Amino acid sequence: MAFSIEDIGEIDQVVGQWCLNRVPPHLKKSVDYDYEIDGQAVIIIEVRPAWQGAPGEVTRQPMAKLRFVKATEQWQIYWMRASGKWKSYDPMFEATELDDALMVIESDHYGCFFG
Repeated sequence: MAFSIEDIGEIDQVVGQWCLNRVPPHLKKSVDYDYEIDGQAVIIIEVRPAWQGAPGEVTRQPMAKLRFVKATEQWQIYWMRASGKWKSYDPMFEATELDDALMVIESDHYGCFFG
């Protein structure tokens, strides 16, 4: 089941603002963040210039996934392993609020999201 229009509005506001504020303006040409909605999940993507690409070409690497479980009203938090597989973020796997899930990613105590 996909998100409702109201849910998408909240995601745009909360996650969109987080992505905008994550990187200072003077560094946005080097690294930036974006997100995509995929079913009941929000995937946060790191955007960087392509290493050997044409000018303006970028790479988009998924780095975090927030999956909403309607039955429990919880956001489950995942990180992308080097193998390309999603792994639950075991120190704090769930959060009630989207803001709280983003704070878990931001704090990144174990270096799973930002290295």
